[in-house]
Amino acid sequence: MSGTMRIDVVVNGVERSFDVQFNHSLLDVLRDQLGLTGTKECCVEGECGACTVTMDGRTINSCLTLGVEADGHDIVTVEGLATGGVLSPLQQAFLDNAAPQCGFCIPGQLVSAQALLDSNPDPTIDEVHEALGGNLCRCAGYRQITAAVLQAAGEGAAS
Repeated sequence: MSGTMRIDVVVNGVERSFDVQFNHSLLDVLRDQLGLTGTKECCVEGECGACTVTMDGRTINSCLTLGVEADGHDIVTVEGLATGGVLSPLQQAFLDNAAPQCGFCIPGQLVSAQALLDSNPDPTIDEVHEALGGNLCRCAGYRQITAAVLQAAGEGAAS
């Protein structure tokens, strides 16, 4: 199906209204139309989690979601985690724990971890592992990432 649809959406706290191609993914809309390139394109099959964003507080794979499906919803990308140029406690914890290596998976990891902390501010290690289960990391491993999430929750210490 070709054509466009006008959508109204809140992205990172900002109300937006614009035309979206029916066949464009939310990932394409975020990156190409809104310039939010923190959300990464990798597998385009929903397997790696690099494209993870939240829609109304729930994590989704933006590569598998059509842009038109975002109409009327609240989307948060990794760019929406910092406030006024100041890193969020979770982002700072990732740095404190040397969680980022190549950095490609980190935006999806951060969004998934923040969604967990928003719904459960005191997660167990198993809950952190479950929340990050859809986000693959090839470089750093999960020890530093788990430690960072627990630190942000107030349970862990920087390595």
